[in-house]
Amino acid sequence: MQILDRFRDPVVGRALLVKVTEQAKEVAERLGRRSVFMEVCGTHTVAISKAGLRSLLSEYIDLRSGPGCPVCVTDYGDIDRMVAFARTPGVTLGTFGDMIRVPGSFASLEKEMAAGADVRIFYSPADAVEYARTHPDRHVVFLGVGFETTAPGIALSILQAKAQGVTNFSVLTSHKLVPPAMHAILADPELRLDGFILPGHATAIVGRNAFQFVADQYNLPAVVTGFETTDILDCLHNLLDQLFQGQVRVDNGYSRVVKDEGNVRAQALMEQLFEVADVSWRGFGVIPASGMVIRPEFADFNAEKRFTVNIPEPRIPKGCRCGDLLKGKINPHECRLFGTACTPVNPIGPCMVSSEGACAAYYQYDRRGQ
Repeated sequence: MQILDRFRDPVVGRALLVKVTEQAKEVAERLGRRSVFMEVCGTHTVAISKAGLRSLLSEYIDLRSGPGCPVCVTDYGDIDRMVAFARTPGVTLGTFGDMIRVPGSFASLEKEMAAGADVRIFYSPADAVEYARTHPDRHVVFLGVGFETTAPGIALSILQAKAQGVTNFSVLTSHKLVPPAMHAILADPELRLDGFILPGHATAIVGRNAFQFVADQYNLPAVVTGFETTDILDCLHNLLDQLFQGQVRVDNGYSRVVKDEGNVRAQALMEQLFEVADVSWRGFGVIPASGMVIRPEFADFNAEKRFTVNIPEPRIPKGCRCGDLLKGKINPHECRLFGTACTPVNPIGPCMVSSEGACAAYYQYDRRGQ
């Protein structure tokens, strides 16, 4: 599909694409190099690749993928813990579909299913609660994976189970917070960035104000945007204009969904059920105050309090550079395993598994020579 087919109005789309390309060329000439922007959302990564923007603009803009795929940033130890729960007698492990094929140190949930484990895909946490209610002989452990986007739904499911008296339901949390990961990226002296394409989904929950630190503390422009090709080009136009004018702002280009203060009700739900904790990210290690764990008063719904599992020492496959990719230090084709040993059929790391993974997006849409 041609990029112009991605626009509701191809004439407007062509004009916008030409405008951004010319603008990017001017900025590159002024900088003496390409502009480097990071998209902090896996859905943006896929949308950019699918529309062909990454290759079309590559002469003047280097679009880097960051830690925007929640499955991808889930550490080996956390996946090994999930596998251990799947092996626990009497447990039905509930999950969103993206986690099924993610390889841990020794196995994946898919392999555990093949070996007889009761692993089930649920489209919402509420469905998992209902399954637990109608199957009192099983204990349903739901995997709370994701950023601020999915956390309110997980929180609501715990309240739902409590209200209905469903005692055979608990959550294994692996929730991450986006702003602390961005702090970790911006504190890395090896990485040079000129601006951020901020995530539309997570920002809809936490609000534009949560990212004001990018301009205030790090003197970089950032723009919240949606997922249409026009949205992304408008975002790039804004970022390039800020660079050209020497301005630094955190703008909201997705005001039809995102508010400065975010979704206050969703934030209240997260505050009620979770507390902030230091958690480990793939490629980053432990980032302080970057995750959410279930509060002690809801310990009955905390799977780690309900069960004791044995977790082996994590084993990281040699050559996998998923961690460097998530930190924006490389693009997928710079990993020697990409497209050879590591493919969607035989993934080595989660970046090739998830529908929001950068390696999967590059493999399908951005492979060199195609």
